[in-house]
Amino acid sequence: MAMRFDGRVAIVTGAGGGLGREHALALAKRGARVVVNDLGGARDGSGGSATAAEAVVAEIVAAGGEAMANAASVTDFAAVQAMVAGAMAKWGRVDILVNNAGVLRDKTFAKMDLDDFRFVMDVHLMGAVHCTKAVWDIMREQNYGRIVMTTSSSGLYGNFGQANYGAAKMALVGLMQTLSIEGAKNDIRVNCLAPTAHTRMTEDLGARLPLELLGPDTVSPGLLHLVSEDAPSRCILTAGAGGFERAYVTLTQGIRAVGDDAPEQVAARFAEISDRTSEIVPEMGAAQGMVELSKAQAVHK
Repeated sequence: MAMRFDGRVAIVTGAGGGLGREHALALAKRGARVVVNDLGGARDGSGGSATAAEAVVAEIVAAGGEAMANAASVTDFAAVQAMVAGAMAKWGRVDILVNNAGVLRDKTFAKMDLDDFRFVMDVHLMGAVHCTKAVWDIMREQNYGRIVMTTSSSGLYGNFGQANYGAAKMALVGLMQTLSIEGAKNDIRVNCLAPTAHTRMTEDLGARLPLELLGPDTVSPGLLHLVSEDAPSRCILTAGAGGFERAYVTLTQGIRAVGDDAPEQVAARFAEISDRTSEIVPEMGAAQGMVELSKAQAVHK
């Protein structure tokens, strides 16, 4: 059965080009009404114009869809609230939020100014927080919501010269983990998408990537599933070149080490601590403490 979004309203940030544009077009093609948000700035976040968002809206309308343009900066909570209010005034609901807006200010940590670190965190992390906060109560009242955070392999696994970007992207995973728990009772499903695609954000890597295989259109099918009625929740979906995988934050069974020589025990048995046999994917943070306490309780039985 074809996946449809008729009657659904979606907000896609950073949708003036690249992945965001592809996400917006894909949602509109399958029936969603779309708020196309894009500040229209340069890759480093400087400047701004509504032209990019308006061009995508024009594409959607020309294809018979419904869309509205918005040029709010996701770093401005008041502007984000006004964007959401505009969607509510026009269409009466917000069902889907795709937190896709992002910037790059790459440098090694030794050479990076703290302002560049803060700005990247503000756009990626606080931008997602602002947009999510602005729709959260609406989704709770509807008892329906689908939210996607755009994370990255740079956050999950690290990447040279991207301490700021990687920190922000991994922070979004932590945000997703908790919001998926808090939103469950109101059918708000929250997931992360880690894309590999050739966009303006990755153009400097062009010589190292098979660009002809990495179109943004190869990622958006995964996004559509993450915001569908049958979406999972608390998933980190990786995607690129038509490939889809799932990443997990896991916990090994580990050991128990106590006493004056506990540091030496940890050092001597570190391979055992690292052994991934019988590792688990915790349902919530408390699982770590339960694993640790079970070891202590086993000794005292």
